[in-house]
Amino acid sequence: MSSENSSADDMRQVWDVVVVGAGPAGASAAYAAAVAGRRVLLLEKAELPRYKTCGGGIIGPSRDSLPPGFELPLRDRVHAVTFSHNGRFARTRRSRRTLFGLVNRPEFDQQLVEHAQKAGAELRTGVTVQRVEQHGSAVPDRRTVALVLQGGETVLARAVVGADGSASRIGAHVGVKVDQVDLGLEAEIPVPDTVAEDWKGRVLIDWGPMPGSYGWVFPKGDTLTVGVISARGEGAATKRYLEEFIGRLGLAGFEPSISSGHLTRCRAEDSPLSRGRVLVCGDAAGLLEPWTREGISFALRSGRLAGEWAVRVAEAHDAVDARRQALNYAFAVKAGLGVEMSVGKRMLTVFERRPGILHAVLTGFRPAWKAFTDITRGSTTLAEIVRTHPMAHRALSAMDRRQTSPDEQPSS
Repeated sequence: MSSENSSADDMRQVWDVVVVGAGPAGASAAYAAAVAGRRVLLLEKAELPRYKTCGGGIIGPSRDSLPPGFELPLRDRVHAVTFSHNGRFARTRRSRRTLFGLVNRPEFDQQLVEHAQKAGAELRTGVTVQRVEQHGSAVPDRRTVALVLQGGETVLARAVVGADGSASRIGAHVGVKVDQVDLGLEAEIPVPDTVAEDWKGRVLIDWGPMPGSYGWVFPKGDTLTVGVISARGEGAATKRYLEEFIGRLGLAGFEPSISSGHLTRCRAEDSPLSRGRVLVCGDAAGLLEPWTREGISFALRSGRLAGEWAVRVAEAHDAVDARRQALNYAFAVKAGLGVEMSVGKRMLTVFERRPGILHAVLTGFRPAWKAFTDITRGSTTLAEIVRTHPMAHRALSAMDRRQTSPDEQPSS
């Protein structure tokens, strides 16, 4: 439906699917539902394009989840990775083939929204959802969900997809539970051509000084995206790590164009993915890779699933059928992304206690580097490698056992 036909009266009609949040998860959900021929409304509180704290790395699973005909607005293609351990023991590994691409999120997200619009979804920006109602005076019948917007307007839908980020109001309605919260800090640093040329096609990953922390440098033409992430509660140490990291890189003399921070939240294993006719996906559901905190591929994949299953929820004639379709969505998420997350949690535990071992293996053990390149290109997943490679399975199991040893002390 085109925006020319939209009006305040029109909004009193019942949409098939309303998606809240126009990031990668929301745009993917809106696209999937619109392609199925449904009336879809995409709500976004910001004006687009908008900045998002994110490295902007597009790995294979992200690329493979994009709509047909989507041309990635790549700022660089990565062929080399420099690994370091808190600034020391740096080693660069190279690949003849592209490992992954780098994008600026405002451009990438805007393009995803445009694809959803071309598929038939209608976009409204500058709209904040205050609350969700599935019962009560705002809801005309049991097949309808009411979204009450700031200002009092009510939007009605047969199904709702919450993709409104890690501080999601829709997630709060569903009852999303998290068991891992991390703080990411990032600076966009414009640099001269000579500096940009040195970083072209190469990223840096630095295993940091706090358990589970790491830093990154992602080149995007004349700007370097430099960031660090660590567990919430380590705010001062995380800020100090970023400052020291930038200093070590020789970038302290350049003024960042943007400095930002963001909390990432990873779902608990028993956290719900739906409530009634409301589904959640992406950051709103706490779906991201626990070790690397990679979220774009999880957003794109869970968003597409949410859009497809929201269509089925919208078609459900009663609460029992709606719940059945919502449970099918949850099963689809857990069978794929959930398995990857469980292995990622195990890897994070190993990494928190033994970052030095991980650094040595990645930089000095050829099969580990090959596994890294295969994962980033999307030809396999970490979960698949652990499942199918006996050596990887044994190594991770051995590390798991060492984590439970009562006299084992953390070491660097």
